[in-house]
Amino acid sequence: MSLKIVNRHGTDRLYIRGTIGGQSISESTGTTDPARAEEYRAKREAELWKESVYGKRAVVTFAHAVGAYLEDAPRSETTKFHLRRLLQHFGTTRLMDIAQPQVDDAYRAILRDGVNASPATKMRGVLTPLRAILEFAAIRRWCDRPAFATPKIPKRKTNYLRPDEVDRLIQAATPHLRPLIIFLVGTGARLSEALELEWRDVDLRGKRAVVWQKQGNERRVDLPPCVIRSLLTLGHRDGPVFRPRIRRPDASGVINDGYASKGRLAGGQIKSAWSVACRKAGLTGRTRKWQPKGSDTIKTAFVPDITPHDLRHTWATWHYCLHRDILRLKDDGGWATLSIVTRYAKKMPDEYKKDVENWLNRDD
Repeated sequence: MSLKIVNRHGTDRLYIRGTIGGQSISESTGTTDPARAEEYRAKREAELWKESVYGKRAVVTFAHAVGAYLEDAPRSETTKFHLRRLLQHFGTTRLMDIAQPQVDDAYRAILRDGVNASPATKMRGVLTPLRAILEFAAIRRWCDRPAFATPKIPKRKTNYLRPDEVDRLIQAATPHLRPLIIFLVGTGARLSEALELEWRDVDLRGKRAVVWQKQGNERRVDLPPCVIRSLLTLGHRDGPVFRPRIRRPDASGVINDGYASKGRLAGGQIKSAWSVACRKAGLTGRTRKWQPKGSDTIKTAFVPDITPHDLRHTWATWHYCLHRDILRLKDDGGWATLSIVTRYAKKMPDEYKKDVENWLNRDD
């Protein structure tokens, strides 16, 4: 039996009703226009017939899978940012039609440098979120498990700072950035964990704070004297602990004292202030030059070799220098495996042990 367009009492919108492959259908066309309703009926009838013959995987689209993925569990703002770009590109493409050629097309359409983007950028911006969606769909038998070529990411040097370099960075930073830098170096928290930290999760007397990992796991971090002293200088005791210098309204127009996170990638909230501080501190980096679209002016910007995440590397390197305990470092840092943690072993010479102790324990 084919589908028919019918009127439904209480609404002007047209509906389709009927039975396809033994499945009873009654759904809105979303329109009052008979011509558009007929287009919807024809398309929907073809989809349902194909599904009844070949199974659901023949008709499930990328858009449907993304919607189900977002409804299934809370996702980070970074994940949502990447999914929005993938959704704009793939739209209603059937999952079964996404193969390596379509992934290459996504690189070209989504990434600034297209197929010439770095392997890490390809993984972060396209392949990792795409795999997450297709793995989610494969579990539900909407498609096969994804099998794509993985860009080979070269091993990156583990950057860290010595205590004197951290001091130079703090002195060169703007006042609102200094407590954040001290907190990151003193606790090993990830930048996202620090920016989302609320005062209700800080126990100054107990010298401990609770941060939340991107997987939603609770992690407790100890606060050394230098961090306690820095936090005591802050003039507020409610809401976000670390706040930007400029107060901006959120989407509803309400002033938000915390750092913006919606649609922002990790590190973007402090990118400019961080770059200036690194340059003034004399840390190494490069000068990037580019010409904005529609402009005749060449712009330049200092891109430091050290990133905010490298402060976590700094904490881990100092931690091993002090304690020489790889299992303790794994637990204190909240890492899942030992293989990740071994990169920090024996990075810093023993000669700096006293300097590290003095830096962490000072309270002036």
